Amino acid sequence: MLNRLGARQARTVTLSVTGVLLLVMVAFLLLLPVPYARLSPGPATNTLGEANGKPLIVITGTKTYPDTGKLDLTTVAISNPGHNMSLFEAMQGWLQSGVAVVPRNTIYPDDVSAEDIEARNVEEMALSQQHATAAALKELKIALTAHTVVAALTEGTPAFGKLQVADRIQKIDGVAVTGPAQVVELVRKHKPGEKVTFVVNRKGEKVTETLTAAANPDDPAVPFVGITPDVSYEFPFQVTISLDDVGGPSAGLMFALGIIERLTVEDITGGRHVAGTGTIEDDGVVGKIGGIQMKILGAKKAGATVFMVPAENCREAAASAPKGIVLVKVDTLATAVKALAAIRNGGDVPTC
Repeated sequence: MLNRLGARQARTVTLSVTGVLLLVMVAFLLLLPVPYARLSPGPATNTLGEANGKPLIVITGTKTYPDTGKLDLTTVAISNPGHNMSLFEAMQGWLQSGVAVVPRNTIYPDDVSAEDIEARNVEEMALSQQHATAAALKELKIALTAHTVVAALTEGTPAFGKLQVADRIQKIDGVAVTGPAQVVELVRKHKPGEKVTFVVNRKGEKVTETLTAAANPDDPAVPFVGITPDVSYEFPFQVTISLDDVGGPSAGLMFALGIIERLTVEDITGGRHVAGTGTIEDDGVVGKIGGIQMKILGAKKAGATVFMVPAENCREAAASAPKGIVLVKVDTLATAVKALAAIRNGGDVPTC
């Protein structure tokens, strides 16, 4: 009898210890970091309103007009690049509606530091604001002056230490420069080791620099000097866009529409709550963005009834669109402006 009791107690102890060890192992596994990131709807910000207590778009030096609607830029909330998501957090995200858990390297590439990602987002935001202003003024047929400039320099290349960011490129080897593509074309007429002469306008002064073309690391037969050419504009009046804590280029379309609204007598929203997203080029072309489904959910939560969707995002957007919000398909700024006019007048709009 005592032997039976002893055996039963031993089994009970064994099962208890095993259970505790199993719980510890499960807890340990749930806390293990996994290579995923979390996406969720971020805040929507009215480009016609304020951000952090100050007007988001301020235009000085020309007449502006009042508005009655909203033009929201939309965002995606992404887990911090320095945060290592646990398996438990990933499982929570997979079970939640309105949340996406995606491979981390699709958001934060393994070979790029968090600091570099932040710097790139800031730079892309600044460029999107300039592109949005240029596109808006071109859409309104307002004259502006374009300059081909040095937008970035690569350390350790022939141009580094000779050319400067914001230099206006006027000539290369005596040929007048009319655009960024021409800069690449003129440099590539040379062979690595040959001289390339740049004439630039640096803060109002003419500067001539002769560089020795180097072999491109990716293709030694291709010459390069280590600059990124781009376009900079002189606007006939000042447009200032103030938005903190948001990076990347995807607000370009909504910035451009906000500027057009400010400069147009007619209220282009017709008093409606419109949201959207999309990169924008100087010529008004609207480009694809990431996180479209999260952005639409964020816009719906903010009260928007119309959402401007880049044409290349339409299929993805339509696959899970919430009820009560019209998805307008746009490929250019002109298309977006025409769609808003059709909405105001009860006409047909291109939808996803």
